[in-house]
Amino acid sequence: MSEANNDTQLINANMPDVPAQNPTEPLIDDATHFTHAEPSKYYLKDYQPPSFGVDGVELDIKLFDDYATVDSIIKMQRQAPGELILLGQDLELISLILNGEALSGNDYLLDKERLVINQAPDEVTLEIQVRIYPHTNTALEGLYIAGSGDETMFVTQCEPEGFRKITFYPDRPDVLATYTTRLEADKRFPTLLANGNLIKQGEVIDADGRATSRHYAVWEDPTNKPSYLFACVIADLDVLSDSFTTSEGREVLLELYAKSSDIDKCHLGMQALKDAMLWDEVNYGRPYDLDRYMIVAVSQFNMGAMENKGLNIFNTSCVLSSPETTTDDRSFNVKAVIAHEYFHNWTGNRITCRDWFQLCLKEGFTVFRDQSFSADQQSAAVQRIDDVSLLRAHQFSEDAGPLAHPVRPESFAEINNFYTTTVYEKGAEIVRMIANTLGPNRFRQGTDEYFRRYDGQAVTVEDFLSAMSVTDVSVERFIDWYRQPGTPTISGRHEYNANSQTLTITLSQYTRHVSGFDAPKSLPIPVSTALFHPESGDIIAERMLLLDQDEQRFTFEGIEAYSVAGEDKLPIISLLRDFSAPVQLNFDYSEDDLAFLMTHETNGFNRWQATQILVNKILLQGISADKYLRALEQTIPTLIDINQPNHDAMLAARLFDVPSQRELATALSQNYDPAIMKQKREELINQVAIYLKDKWAGWYHSLPIVDFVDTPEARGQRALRNVILDMALTAKVEGAEQWAITQYESASCMTERLGALRVMVNHRLSQAESYLADFYKRFKDEALVIDLWFSVQASSEHVTVDKAAELIDRDDFDWGTPNRVRAVVSAFAAQPNVLWTQEGLQFYTDIVAKLDKPNPVLASRLLQVLARWYTLVDDRKAIAHEQLTQLRQKVSSKHVLESIGSVLDAEK
Repeated sequence: MSEANNDTQLINANMPDVPAQNPTEPLIDDATHFTHAEPSKYYLKDYQPPSFGVDGVELDIKLFDDYATVDSIIKMQRQAPGELILLGQDLELISLILNGEALSGNDYLLDKERLVINQAPDEVTLEIQVRIYPHTNTALEGLYIAGSGDETMFVTQCEPEGFRKITFYPDRPDVLATYTTRLEADKRFPTLLANGNLIKQGEVIDADGRATSRHYAVWEDPTNKPSYLFACVIADLDVLSDSFTTSEGREVLLELYAKSSDIDKCHLGMQALKDAMLWDEVNYGRPYDLDRYMIVAVSQFNMGAMENKGLNIFNTSCVLSSPETTTDDRSFNVKAVIAHEYFHNWTGNRITCRDWFQLCLKEGFTVFRDQSFSADQQSAAVQRIDDVSLLRAHQFSEDAGPLAHPVRPESFAEINNFYTTTVYEKGAEIVRMIANTLGPNRFRQGTDEYFRRYDGQAVTVEDFLSAMSVTDVSVERFIDWYRQPGTPTISGRHEYNANSQTLTITLSQYTRHVSGFDAPKSLPIPVSTALFHPESGDIIAERMLLLDQDEQRFTFEGIEAYSVAGEDKLPIISLLRDFSAPVQLNFDYSEDDLAFLMTHETNGFNRWQATQILVNKILLQGISADKYLRALEQTIPTLIDINQPNHDAMLAARLFDVPSQRELATALSQNYDPAIMKQKREELINQVAIYLKDKWAGWYHSLPIVDFVDTPEARGQRALRNVILDMALTAKVEGAEQWAITQYESASCMTERLGALRVMVNHRLSQAESYLADFYKRFKDEALVIDLWFSVQASSEHVTVDKAAELIDRDDFDWGTPNRVRAVVSAFAAQPNVLWTQEGLQFYTDIVAKLDKPNPVLASRLLQVLARWYTLVDDRKAIAHEQLTQLRQKVSSKHVLESIGSVLDAEK
């Protein structure tokens, strides 16, 4: 499952009433809501295999006007001593038959979460009928309604624990079974989809043999899968069809379903799917195994996408794309997410998790695979920058605060709270370290062994490492990366011995002790290292250092001191190339060293990393920006000039990156003042803009608007043009305001038009309001584009609480659509100086409280943004503590209670 898109995220205080409860009181109450007591936890150490396995499942789901019935036949066999336990929530039990005999209330126990049958025989056939109410399901889990009116559809989301909201079942990932699913609905919903292959469809015939207004479809999935991979869709959708022939000769029907008005935006996604299928065959030897692969676009979806076997459910923001309506960043994200979900077919579906503590097993490996795929679709350096930017801004912050947890958690109250950047992105970095340690050939041998050994099984992190160690047993040492929370910091220094011509690098590692966990151990940390000639910039030595002790010395022999301008100079050291490990780096770089790496490093990522280190020194240590500015002036022209062999406009755009306030705040354990940090960032950006003022016009006009093409080079030029336009307006370059207007009006794509609109809003141009109105009028029927319209205003550097509240009060703000909620609320939270005020926190925590019951998954994710409140300066910290304490008394879902308990415990 992919995380929600990061470029839209948040909410306000005039939320409509929650829909009325089901007309019939369910026998299973809502088990996700508690009164303010701390929710109970589950522990990895307590894992027990299920008493019963499932051989096969037959489902018959009938949708009616205000409810649905679900009939299930479940064939089970005893695997271990114990009771027969089925899990269920929000279900109205109609009937229960065991081996042909109807059971009464005396034959089983029923509580909020479980149905327990005592003294069950070793072989069981259960026939269960329940009634559910998808029409009033706002949590977007189980079977729920999405859209309204003619665009109403019913879809499922079962990961991690949504299937128990459809029927009673041993809903856990280590119970694998085949599924046959019959769907029945009114013919106004002509699209009836489920996992696997379509084996039968037709009209429903009444008792007199006459056709009715209803129809049905029967789907059969021959592969064993856990219940979290079940999916069905009941809707009225159009379809874009294509095909792909696998390396085994299988002809696979590819279908992408969407509203009829969105089908024209599905072509990029279809091509991305075919590209991913081929890539997985070439790089991992993994062909697809069914005759059909389907993707369905849904506007109401908490996450990015879901890899249900053969029937992926996608947030519309992660599958729909066109040049006119979608930015380059989001279009590229569409390709990455489609690849991610497809790659899950092997790393997640055919081999799945034994339990939810092993979530990183499928997500970390699959993120690594989708990052590798994306690196083949654009500049590998820029892809790595994108990966690490996300990691530093979000995962490092998570590791530095009260929500820190191991990549494989040891306990949880609500597993939805652990779909985090630690599990996903840090999990991917562990796989990358293993790949770096083994090298390409041995890494491929390890993955081949993993697929061979565990296909069709539910496994653990230890199983993965065991397979990967087939060529190198030292790989099993990486288990500590999965068990230990916190981000290691590597510190280092270097010494040169002229007599022996040796350069010695001394590195040490430190990881903070996270409360509640064992004292941290030394971890195996691959540190990719190169030495550069101090004048020519040529690489004179290159090694992968493995730091696996508290402190180690690494010696390079035969290293000369070079005469440069009459002075003896040592080689320039470049560490952590390509970000070979997810660590903080604290090396004794001089400003000259960093400026040299900005201009001479052959690894594009490390040019950016040197820039970031220098910028951090300027913002956090107060050093002069002079050398940084001169290095920028020297570097950017070589990347822009298409006649240069290593030109890369996208990399040039990224070299202007200034870390977000969120990332910068991670370095501060106390006395963080958002107003001061905002001022420092703005001062540095102004310095860059003024220093290069006479360059902006020439650079901007060297990147004219041309007909749209979707290539890495064209995307880079568009990104760089937007950066230059912003800088030119900051420097008040003559004519820059007109450039923005012309770019908006002449735009060939959304990247250009939105870039112009954003700078108009951020720089408060007099024309901003009229162009906001024009943008809305142009795209009023495009929900995802209107999300951008909301986000541009909510994320403005000048946003106020009143403005954010005004946006949420609009009629077209939809509380039931997470994309729209995040477009305002998460965007607003990206401005800490406004968020961390009395008014800002009141606004934000009211939103969390209002979402707590209808959508606790979203509410909890929004709350986690406030995790590092305790690092604020005293006055803001006191306000935050008060607001969070009040919020704790207003919420009842175990999702939010678990998160707020951790957040408030931070100060202890």
